[in-house]
Amino acid sequence: MAENICASFLEVAKRLLDLGLGYLSLDRAASTLSTGERQRMQIARAVRNRTTGVLYVLDEPSIGLHPSNIEGLTGVMHDLIADGNSVVLVDHDVQILKESDWMIEMGPEAGAGGGTVIAEGTIGEIEESGKSVLGPFLSGKADTCTRVRANRENMFEYGKIHISTGNIHTVKPLSADIPKGRMTVVTGVSGSGKTTFVLESLIPALSAMIHGEKRPERVHEIQAEGIRQVKLIDAAPIGTNVRSTVATYANVHDELRKIFARTPDAKRLGYKTGDFSYNTGKLRCPGCDGTGVISLDVQFLPDVEIPCPDCRGSRYSKEADLVKHTDKRGVSHSLPELMDMDINTALENCRDMKIVSQRLQVLRDLGLGYLTLGEETPSLSGGEAQRLKLASEMGKAQEDTVFVFDEPTIGLHPADVQVLLGVFQTLIENGATVLVIEHDLDVIKNADYIIDMGPGGGEQGGRIVACGTPEEIKNVKESVTGRYL
Repeated sequence: MAENICASFLEVAKRLLDLGLGYLSLDRAASTLSTGERQRMQIARAVRNRTTGVLYVLDEPSIGLHPSNIEGLTGVMHDLIADGNSVVLVDHDVQILKESDWMIEMGPEAGAGGGTVIAEGTIGEIEESGKSVLGPFLSGKADTCTRVRANRENMFEYGKIHISTGNIHTVKPLSADIPKGRMTVVTGVSGSGKTTFVLESLIPALSAMIHGEKRPERVHEIQAEGIRQVKLIDAAPIGTNVRSTVATYANVHDELRKIFARTPDAKRLGYKTGDFSYNTGKLRCPGCDGTGVISLDVQFLPDVEIPCPDCRGSRYSKEADLVKHTDKRGVSHSLPELMDMDINTALENCRDMKIVSQRLQVLRDLGLGYLTLGEETPSLSGGEAQRLKLASEMGKAQEDTVFVFDEPTIGLHPADVQVLLGVFQTLIENGATVLVIEHDLDVIKNADYIIDMGPGGGEQGGRIVACGTPEEIKNVKESVTGRYL
């Protein structure tokens, strides 16, 4: 009996190790698992059950996975197919996409500019397709090294941040230097201690130093001359309130309300700036109180939210459509019409509004042009939320600021990763120090400096394996990341 139990456990355990989950303890509560971890657990269970004739749909299973862990994921998917199942995969990671037998590419753009099949076929056919956006990335023809990186001799010319820590969780005592004014990427396999080192040691230590407070006991030393701010740009949702929209978060809506309150229509009808608020103003929809949705009570089932039948989701009453703003071209729009536009379209129609157009241009430069102004911020993906949080930081002098990004490429197409790298470069040109926790090889290749943790996950990790430029990391035999560079 013991042999059967052990054999069964070892078979499942091997799958979990292949999927990069070896750092999880057996008594770990399922509710504490991330989305990617939970999804990989479900995949391992599916392989164990040896199903046949089942269609498995996987939504971005590569999230949070190091390239070495993706090899284990593709192996599990091949096993599912060998057992007579079908796998449909929604993903952006080029490494996993290359394993597909057939690809369907949607596009060519996001939002209103997409929604069509632009290419389908085998990987070879996609690579040769002139319409495919992914093709150049699959074939390796795309130029993914877009930044001019600092050379080794000048790496620390602007100074450094030094941190020394003790044991915490599975992370061993560490000592690391981070160059100021550069882009540093912290790498390593899943569970190697990246998040613990950066989010639980470095950020609290910097914050304590900045505010003159006692540093955490696990931090033995922190030196960061000239640093006055540390900002974590993570994938956490922006609020939970449906009243928070892209326009309100980006401070566009307030400006639009002022502009519409100055129009001849508003003056004739007696409307003030406050009346154009869909939270408290006279012009908000009375049917939904400006939320754009109503909740239906379905007896014993959870409540269902549907678009408000009165305003059709615009949040405004019909009277708001009577107030028009006319631009220099003679084109007129109401505020509800503008709020229903995506950022790209709104920018073209707000060229006469200096402050509004400047803020919309920043959002477009961040690769968010496809979002509508009235889109609820809690519904944004992690990557979209991260970039929207950055909007207020662009264009400022940032010599005293450290920006920390926690896996910012989650959910990003390879072309969007290039846009993100441009955002990092803009911050660095403004003097900022950029620190990124990341698995994406295109981001890692563009780093000025890399801190590679590992070599494994859990107890097999937790120490710094190598530090240096991508070229230096590539030559360190113990570095798992280096093998893929």
